[in-house]
Amino acid sequence: MDFMQKIILSLMTGILIGLERERQRSGEKLFAGVRTFTLTCILGMLSAFLIDYAGTSILLITTIFTGVVCIFLAYNINKAQGSLGLTTSISLFCTYLLGVLIAADLYIISIVSAVIITFLLIEKKPLHSLAENLSERDIIDALQFVAIAFILYPVVPEEPAFGVIDLKSTILIIVLISSISFVSYVLLKRIGARGGIAYSGFLGGLASSGAAVISLSNLSKRRVSLTGHICTGALLTIVSMTIRDVTFAFLIDTSGKMAFLMIPPFLVMSLTTLLIAWRKRKATPVNETIELRSPFAIVPALRFGILFMIITMVADIAQSHGGNMGIYATAIGGVVSSSAVTVSIATLALNGIIPYNQAAQIAVMAGLISTLAKPFYMKLMGADQLFRKAAIHFVIITAFGAVSLLIWSIYTVSPRL
Repeated sequence: MDFMQKIILSLMTGILIGLERERQRSGEKLFAGVRTFTLTCILGMLSAFLIDYAGTSILLITTIFTGVVCIFLAYNINKAQGSLGLTTSISLFCTYLLGVLIAADLYIISIVSAVIITFLLIEKKPLHSLAENLSERDIIDALQFVAIAFILYPVVPEEPAFGVIDLKSTILIIVLISSISFVSYVLLKRIGARGGIAYSGFLGGLASSGAAVISLSNLSKRRVSLTGHICTGALLTIVSMTIRDVTFAFLIDTSGKMAFLMIPPFLVMSLTTLLIAWRKRKATPVNETIELRSPFAIVPALRFGILFMIITMVADIAQSHGGNMGIYATAIGGVVSSSAVTVSIATLALNGIIPYNQAAQIAVMAGLISTLAKPFYMKLMGADQLFRKAAIHFVIITAFGAVSLLIWSIYTVSPRL
């Protein structure tokens, strides 16, 4: 029965990857399709399964054989197409290794790997498009960031520095937050201009609402005639901020308790923002976009990490000396980054230091403070027309959010919700 399970799983794995390869080469000369990939996966499973009966030599022979086949396959494909391509050959050898994993009872690893391989093969065009929309500087920033994170993380001690700063958790959080922000950054670079200023404001806000508003404010000085469009884009950064902060809260506290408690007041803020933005919409979109620095750049990443540590330390000190009321002061950090406040407070709630309902209140308060701070960014960095046009809207959104937070807080009053 164990053998039958392995042969069936090998069969299905080979078919899954083979179907994708055959679909990809539809209308072209096919060098390796469903049957080849399926037989290769079964070969890997059988050779590993028979080690106890025929010795390790059978696995060595089949591995060399598969490697040679892949080399000839790559040669023939490159000769026929006149261009270098190794994807099919590497995919075939990976399929062979998946069969070996199945024989070793590593079912979960083989299944997950098969899904990932198939996904990468299917997403050829989107991945190439992604690469085309990244500059050399973006890629270098990402590589440097990953290298530093993976070099620093193993050597950082488990014990909190000075008994307060958990450097290991800080590095993990920086990597997580920067990775998510990088996705929206790439989307902004790829389709921001085509979607117009409003779309750019929304996508830029997913990466950093403060940076997006500053960039839009700078644009308003150069293109005063676009003030109305820029105002709409700046408003939509509020919607981005609420989505981003709720997402970060859920990623830190996967139980979803804190994220759920943040949703109602943030939903009121988002709906109010969308209503105002809809009333201010312009019939003709403008193909302009904003410039943001990659979240993987070392300076922004370190800035977020330092801010996260400061807010965590302030929250810990405030909680120790001022009790549960004192910790509300950390919401002021929303002037700089509501995300940093949300992540810091979510960490405290996850560790049981403060209740979830209180953590959610502080995170929403940080969002309200961040919303109210944005007109001041416009005043300092943008045209006077933008400030006059947008300030009242941000005040209204903040007021609606504050009232909804107060009502929701009364409704959810519970020591440990």
